[in-house]
Amino acid sequence: MSASKSETSETADSSWPPGRGGAAQDDTVSEPCSELLAALLDGMDAALCAFAADGTITHWNREAERILGWSPDEAVGRRGFTGWAVRRADADEVARRLMAVMAAPGRQVDEFALLRKDGGRVLVRTQSARVLGADGSPAGVYCAFSEVHAQIDLERSIALSEALFDDASWGVVLVDVDLRPTTVNGYAERALTAGGASPLGRPLGEMIVEGVEQLESSLHHVLAEGAQRGLSEVWVTLAGGTADDRAGSGSAGGRRRCWRSGFLRLGSPLAEEPVPLGVAWLFHDVTESRLAEQEADRLRFRAGQLHRAGRAAAESADPTAAAMTYLDFALAGFADHVVVDVVEAGEGGRLVRAAATPTGAPGPCLPVPGGGPPLTYPPGHPALQAADRTGSVRASAPGTASGAELAKWSKDRRWPRESAHALCTVLRSRGRTLGVVTFLRGPSRPAFERPDAVYAESMSSLTASALDLAALVAR
Repeated sequence: MSASKSETSETADSSWPPGRGGAAQDDTVSEPCSELLAALLDGMDAALCAFAADGTITHWNREAERILGWSPDEAVGRRGFTGWAVRRADADEVARRLMAVMAAPGRQVDEFALLRKDGGRVLVRTQSARVLGADGSPAGVYCAFSEVHAQIDLERSIALSEALFDDASWGVVLVDVDLRPTTVNGYAERALTAGGASPLGRPLGEMIVEGVEQLESSLHHVLAEGAQRGLSEVWVTLAGGTADDRAGSGSAGGRRRCWRSGFLRLGSPLAEEPVPLGVAWLFHDVTESRLAEQEADRLRFRAGQLHRAGRAAAESADPTAAAMTYLDFALAGFADHVVVDVVEAGEGGRLVRAAATPTGAPGPCLPVPGGGPPLTYPPGHPALQAADRTGSVRASAPGTASGAELAKWSKDRRWPRESAHALCTVLRSRGRTLGVVTFLRGPSRPAFERPDAVYAESMSSLTASALDLAALVAR
C-alpha cells in the first residue's frame, strides 16, 4: 500500500491518521514515519482503505488495487466509492453502512458488491472500525476487505481443520520435521497411547515398539519428496497394552495394529519458496478387517492342503508313506519341523521317535531307520501332557531368551536346536493313543495359536489312521 503526496498533506490537516495531526512535526521525523506506514500497508495480505471523517479516502494499499484494479493515485482523495467503485443505486447504502461505524465502538462486518476498474463486479466482505483522533473523538474509518470467495475458502479451511481435530473418524497427527507429534485429534491419541500419557512431543519410538522404522521412513520420504501416491498399510506393535492385547499379538511389546495411512507434506503459505513445516499423517485402524481377511485366506489354504494331502495319500501303497505325506502337506506354511513319537509296544507305553524332519534345514518327514530308542522325556513335557490329555498342548520359549538359552530350552525337550515354539497333538485311532506329533517353529515366527491347534488335530487324525493301518499291515 502506498500513500500519495496528496494523502500526506490531507492527513496532516485533518489529524489523520491518529497521533499525527495538530502539533507541528519535524520533517526529518515525519518523512520516515510516512515511508514506514506506506511499507506496512503495502505489505498486508488484506486489502485496506481508510476514510477521513468526511468520507475522503486517505489510504489505499496494493491488495486493494489488485482486487479492484484502481491504483492508489486514482483512489486516494476521492470522496467515498460513489461514481467509480460502486453502482449509483448502491452508493448511499454503502456509504451509510461504512461511516455508521464511527458512532459505535467495536468492529463491523458487512458484504458489498463493488465495481472493478474494468467494469466487473466483485462481492467483498469488509471489516471496518472507527479511528479516534488525538483528542479522542472519531476521526475516520479504516476498512479491510477481501473477496468473499477467498474468505469463504479460508473459513472452510479453518472449519475443516477444526472438524479433523474434533470428531473425525480417522486419526490425524501433525508431525514436525523432527518426527515428533505436535497436534493430534482424539482418535489418534486413543490409538497411540496405552498408558494414558500424551503423545505430544514424544518420539514415535517411545509409543511404537515394532513398525516404527517403516513409519518414520514414510515420513522422511514425504518431507523430502512430497506426498506419496495412494494409501499404505503399516503394521505396528504399540508399547504397553493389556495382557489380552499381548497374547493376541504374539509379541512381548503390546498391541499389534494395522493402520491404513496417508501422508501430506505441510508447507508454509507465507514463504516465497516452499518450506516444509512437517507432515500431516492421517490413518485409520483396519486391524479387524485385515485379520479377518488373513484368517479367511489361511482357512482356504489349509482346506486346500487337507484336500491335496488326502488325494496324494490315497495314491500311496504304503500306509507309512501316506502318513508322511500328510505331515509334509501340513508343514507347508505352518511349521519348520515335525517329529513323530509313537507308543512303544509292550507294557511300558514309553514314547519312541518314529519319524522326523532333518535338523538344520527344511526337508520331508522321514521314518527313523530301525526305530529310535525310547525317549527320556522329563515329567511335564508337552508331549507327555498331550498324551495324558488326549488333546493339544502349546509351548514357547521365553521371549527374552538368548541364543544359548534358546538352544538349551529346545535341547532339554529333545527337539531340534532352532526350535522356539511347539504344538504337540495326540495321535488317536480306533479309540487308542498311538503317539504324539509335534510341530515346531523357529524364533522368527509367531507362537502357535488355537486355530493352529485345530488344523494340527485335523492332520494328526489322518496321520494316526495311516499309522494304525501300517501297524495292522505289518502284523
